[in-house]
Amino acid sequence: MVLAELGGKLRDTLRKLHSSSQQGNVTSQILDDILSEITRALIESDVNVKLVMQLRDNVKEKVQDLIQDDDNDNDDDNDNNKGPSRSQAHLSKTVQRAVVDELVGLLSPGQNKGYTMRKGKSNVILFVGLQGAGKTTTIAKFANYYQRRGWKTAMVCADTFRAGAFDQLKQNATKLRVPFYGSYSEADPVIIAEDGVNQFIKDRYEVIIVDTSGRHKQESALFEEMQEISAAVQPHNTILVMDATQGQAVYDQALAFHNAVSVGSVIVTKLDGHAKGGGALSAVSATESPILFTGSGEHFDDLDPFHAQSFVSKLLGFGDVRGLMEAMKGVGGDAKAQEELVEKMAKGEFTLRMMYTQFEKVMSMGSLGKLAGMMP
Repeated sequence: MVLAELGGKLRDTLRKLHSSSQQGNVTSQILDDILSEITRALIESDVNVKLVMQLRDNVKEKVQDLIQDDDNDNDDDNDNNKGPSRSQAHLSKTVQRAVVDELVGLLSPGQNKGYTMRKGKSNVILFVGLQGAGKTTTIAKFANYYQRRGWKTAMVCADTFRAGAFDQLKQNATKLRVPFYGSYSEADPVIIAEDGVNQFIKDRYEVIIVDTSGRHKQESALFEEMQEISAAVQPHNTILVMDATQGQAVYDQALAFHNAVSVGSVIVTKLDGHAKGGGALSAVSATESPILFTGSGEHFDDLDPFHAQSFVSKLLGFGDVRGLMEAMKGVGGDAKAQEELVEKMAKGEFTLRMMYTQFEKVMSMGSLGKLAGMMP
């Protein structure tokens, strides 16, 4: 589970609050202690301190009216003997809801809803990011994701800076059976990107992915090159690939990329269990762009669509009913074919081929561990 340690600490803290709420003795001091534990857990996961303190203040403001203060209670002994008040009974749920809302807000900054892919039309997607962020591997995962859903996908390698970049993209494209474009002789990445994109647009490909060189904000020449590539291919969406292992250090880099090419979406890689993942997630606020996917493995299928509500829900142990329903919906297939299958089974017909088809659909939903994590 991504950020499992953070999720465990948050669940333990909310459990303590629920226990105090049932006893009817939640005071301002106890609420402060609970919020301090939540704050500490977030900071230990490398979430930006300023954002954490803002989250704490917002949660406290939302639940302040429900707090049963000891000083006020001592003025009326009869009230003390009545047990948990009505507001106390709802306090745990109110705090829990406030924490969820603030975490969701933290992971989905700004009003930018992101680019919506258009079926049947060419969508040019430009990938940018730091060296070593896993950009080329993420491009292969991205291509695999859309190809498996019936989109005509192609890749363009405009990374002429890193040795072996074209070979890596070529190998990934061959494994996925995705068309690719690149050159061993042409040294200008702008020309490669423009020619490749124009060729695939002409061939009516729907998802055209452009790989670029990894670069650092202090490498002004490479940043200018990135801007030239963006101007040449006119991407519909520019995706910044962020490395979760860099934590809060990636914030300044994300801001520099956003200022240079107007980042439209973000993909966070290497999130599988890393303690600093919270820093990378909170650094998304620098781009004011939504997180599109999260990467948590080396295989082509290890790319998960990101929904802030679902992510926070799984983090706090509430499961992900939305994700589970989408996974089940995705394997439903043709309704007519399902009806025919039911009719055949009703007549006692069930062949090995039919069983194999059903197993394939179940396997396409993902690993058993992944599905179990979606259940409340």
